[in-house]
Amino acid sequence: MNLHGKHYVSGCSGMAHFPRWWNVRNLRTARCFFLFSLCSWNALGQTGPPSQTTGPDTTASRADSPQSTSTAGLYIQYPFRAGKDQPLGLAHLPSWMTLTFELRGRLEGQTSFNDTQGADRTYVLSRTYGGLEVRPDKHATVLLQFIDTHALGLPLHAVQSNMRDVFDLRQGWLNLHGSVRAVPVEFIVGRQELKFGSERIVGISDWTNNSRTWDGFDLRLGKETRIDLFSTSVVTVNPSSLDTHGSGLTFHGAYGKIPHLLPRATLAPYLLFHNVRGVTGAQGVRGNQLEATFGAEVDGLLPAKFSYEGNAALQRGSYSNEAIRAGQSFVKVYYLAQKLPWRPRVGGEFDYATGDAHTDPKRMGTYDQQYPSNHNAFGNVDLFGYQNIRQERINLDLGPAANLSFLLQGGFLDLAQVRDSVYSGAGTVAIPVPAQGFTSNQLGTEFDFSGKYVYHKYLVANFGVGHLFPGAALAQAGKGAAATLGYFSLTYRFRVDNEPVKP
Repeated sequence: MNLHGKHYVSGCSGMAHFPRWWNVRNLRTARCFFLFSLCSWNALGQTGPPSQTTGPDTTASRADSPQSTSTAGLYIQYPFRAGKDQPLGLAHLPSWMTLTFELRGRLEGQTSFNDTQGADRTYVLSRTYGGLEVRPDKHATVLLQFIDTHALGLPLHAVQSNMRDVFDLRQGWLNLHGSVRAVPVEFIVGRQELKFGSERIVGISDWTNNSRTWDGFDLRLGKETRIDLFSTSVVTVNPSSLDTHGSGLTFHGAYGKIPHLLPRATLAPYLLFHNVRGVTGAQGVRGNQLEATFGAEVDGLLPAKFSYEGNAALQRGSYSNEAIRAGQSFVKVYYLAQKLPWRPRVGGEFDYATGDAHTDPKRMGTYDQQYPSNHNAFGNVDLFGYQNIRQERINLDLGPAANLSFLLQGGFLDLAQVRDSVYSGAGTVAIPVPAQGFTSNQLGTEFDFSGKYVYHKYLVANFGVGHLFPGAALAQAGKGAAATLGYFSLTYRFRVDNEPVKP
């Protein structure tokens, strides 16, 4: 596919021309997605008031930050979900039990699939969550949630690791909650989500079909002002067998949230530890990884309708026999023209994550991105991760209505170090560095458009397109094919309680 009109084939006389990736082979895929759309649409016939969350708050999002309560909720703010859970009533269900479901389907058309020139693909990513929430006591909540994901229209060898997981346990936790000296306390143990702040450091990566969870525990102290103390290990998805985590708990940390320390802003300091045994350094030496990441995120308002968001962190520690010296920072500044039609919000953004210059064999300078929600961090095409990268980007948000928003973006992407590799959104090496390094730091330029529409509060449609014009560094590595990604998704969530739904 190429939405700029280069790759088209002629149809019959008098018929519209369609992109090359849209052909008869994809009709079955489109039909499955259309049936899903009809089911979601018809389910909205039973309506009711906004649902009330019965379980504990298991996230530390920006929902109560100054920026979010003023303007951010109107615009596209991945990874924060839009829409509400539709409440449904079932009289025979016990009052201490709730059933939760999420249905999501996303149609994607992609050129240069897996970085291959001419490999255009169209497919549907389907995802189903089903949960059973039990409240045996006012101080205890149990959640069991399954996941079932598929990549319809792709041959099995082309299905990526984050696309498919056949009926597995996504979450299974016990939450004990109460208060100590008027301070709310929660202790969550089991398989659970971790997501903090903007999720650029720790998040569930909800855009991917197989979103991320952890095994371990989280001790949460406080509510508005709070701190999470956790010790976990990320769950590895096995598409056709049970998902598991590695040996022992390897990811630990403290993540705070202080809403009133700075004027009209929320401050979120954090300290994270990564401890992995049996790693191999660049010199072939076996050892352990002991890494500490310490930093803070801030999100707030400025005078004259300006707002901002920033995050900065340093990494120190050791990787086998190499000393870790890395870091990252990003800053976003927005201006809201609230009185103009469609309430435009213009923003500028700068992102930087260090790379390794390879001048000292006993020093590692590549930033470890941890576990971020990386979708659209570097464009809708999602080719790059938050390692050895630099970006300048301009954003324009538009809000024609309370349930409709658009986002236009233009970004300039570069390597932070030409003697380090290009990294994927998963943090793995996507393009190894040439022996003499890249001759240019230019990864490319990306332009994106995306939209969001919430129908009747419960059905959420997301749509968009992104195009990457490859730079000299990609061309040098033989990855100079332009990449385009177009998508359309529908998401519907509902919950079933024993309380009757008001008409």
